[in-house]
Amino acid sequence: MRRAVCPGSYDPVTNGHLDIIERSSKLFDEVVVAVLINKSKKSLFSVEERLDMLREVTEPWPNVRIDAWHGLLVDYCRTNGIGAIVKGLRAVSDFDYELQMAQMNQQLSGVETMFMSTNPQYSFLASSLVKEVATYGGDVSNLVPPRIEQRLRQRLAERA
Repeated sequence: MRRAVCPGSYDPVTNGHLDIIERSSKLFDEVVVAVLINKSKKSLFSVEERLDMLREVTEPWPNVRIDAWHGLLVDYCRTNGIGAIVKGLRAVSDFDYELQMAQMNQQLSGVETMFMSTNPQYSFLASSLVKEVATYGGDVSNLVPPRIEQRLRQRLAERA
């Protein structure tokens, strides 16, 4: 079975993330969307909330599974029998960082990294930008799925 992982914080999941996940689901038998657990990072949504949102929006793809991880991604891959990491690249600046990570991961474990160029429609998109725009009342309806926008607006209203 060809298995891959799409790691990230997904705080919140964006249409750009979903584009990479959907395209990956067509290339691999199983795609695990793994949410990074980083207790030192201040997130808008809890890990459990991010897992729930991802389960909701990835329903159309039966070979996509949602999970969480803490620690080295290569250890997660080794433990779960995953041979590939899929990363979306928005710009050259992403490549510089991701190439170093890919080479380190390959050296540590033999796990390969596959880079997917982001759909140009989403080349500027980042969760942090979505949160910032939504915080100031901007329209993010074309950046995240409707269910995610609703939860984002609700969370920001709770914090106001």
